[in-house]
Amino acid sequence: MANRRVLVVDDEKLIIKGIKFSLEQDGMDVDCAYDGEEALEYARNNLYDIILLDVMLPKLGGFEVCQQIREFSDVPVIMLTARGDDMDKILGLEYGADDYITKPFNILEVKARIKAIMRRMDSKNGESAQSKVLVSGDMKLDCEGRRAYIAGTEIGLTAKEFEVLELLMLNPNKVYSRENLLKLIWGSDYPGDVRTVDVHIRRLREKIESNPSEPYYVRTKWGVGYYFIG
Repeated sequence: MANRRVLVVDDEKLIIKGIKFSLEQDGMDVDCAYDGEEALEYARNNLYDIILLDVMLPKLGGFEVCQQIREFSDVPVIMLTARGDDMDKILGLEYGADDYITKPFNILEVKARIKAIMRRMDSKNGESAQSKVLVSGDMKLDCEGRRAYIAGTEIGLTAKEFEVLELLMLNPNKVYSRENLLKLIWGSDYPGDVRTVDVHIRRLREKIESNPSEPYYVRTKWGVGYYFIG
């Protein structure tokens, strides 16, 4: 985990101080922001391996910050929420978050989630470099550059949306259950449920399908799961 660069965003200075100290002990470089506007400024002007983002922030809320980050970056985002409400978690995923942790949390859990995401990103990058470019119809997936195009126009996908689409495109016509996708993309230690998959599939379809209610690329096998038409 050494030399990873992390942005921690929270308006509670004691929380930031604790996270910063612990991550730096693992050799990570940590920047800190205390409100939403400051967080956006950091995210626009620096490259991060991961962002820890509190939901309740002054000036600009965490969900809005996440949504705006997604307009220019697919950096993994972990939302920090003081509420265990499922709606908070679903909203975070809707706005482009990759994971969420409910306060109060153990710093060991935070580091474990960061390491799990970094491992998956490193693994995906390694696989992507081998597969290079995937093409289907007017869709092109640049696996090495982690960019997606429809009819030559780039579309902005989050890290998880890209990983879901890449997996399905690499295995056309293979049906993946929601449980299987959750395990393959988010990892077996991910505490969320299959609704996470449904949210990401819905958001992915809104970006790549000309008619999301009647998808052409990512289809549903009712009662089984999802697949990419080959």
